Amino acid sequence: MKICIATENPGKVLEIQALLDGLAVQFFTVKDLGISLKVDETGSTYKENAYLKASAYAVTSRMLSLGDDSGLEVDILNGEPGLRSNRYAPFTNPTDKDRRDYLLSVLSGKPEPWTAFFTCTICLCQPNGRHWFFTGRCDGQIISRERGTNGFGYDPIFLLEGSNQTMAECSDKEKNTISHRARAMQNARPTIGRLIRSLE
Repeated sequence: MKICIATENPGKVLEIQALLDGLAVQFFTVKDLGISLKVDETGSTYKENAYLKASAYAVTSRMLSLGDDSGLEVDILNGEPGLRSNRYAPFTNPTDKDRRDYLLSVLSGKPEPWTAFFTCTICLCQPNGRHWFFTGRCDGQIISRERGTNGFGYDPIFLLEGSNQTMAECSDKEKNTISHRARAMQNARPTIGRLIRSLE
């Protein structure tokens, strides 16, 4: 079965491919297909944004598409950066480091621990509009010093609950069992498996 991954983030593509390892799936990105597609994340929820991306890619690629939206929610910031996690830093073309530094500047002086969680919503969408949603969550706290290099986004400052490791200190194998995206993908695997069997 062919699945188009609705992202241009190479780190996310590799993560999704690893999480669906073992399924009879051939993955494509719009770059692989020679398609230029920009989807504005105008939804007011993770679910809406995941659907916007998955449905647009499904229609354009004419294949089952997988879109996701995820965010980091910090309790003392009333859930920020949340939906704006990728656009939180008020700079032009911010890097992941810029985003981390800006978040830490906002948190500076606020009482610790800075409890937080990552959340992810996945949408699988067929070209005919039929779609499914799956969610996952990973709890922890924000720390002020970056640790680890195996990750992207806010991973180096996210200390996992019940662990002395940040998300960026985890191996790929560890991350692919406990991350928010991993948990959402684990919930999606049975449905993808059923879709594969329906084609046999």
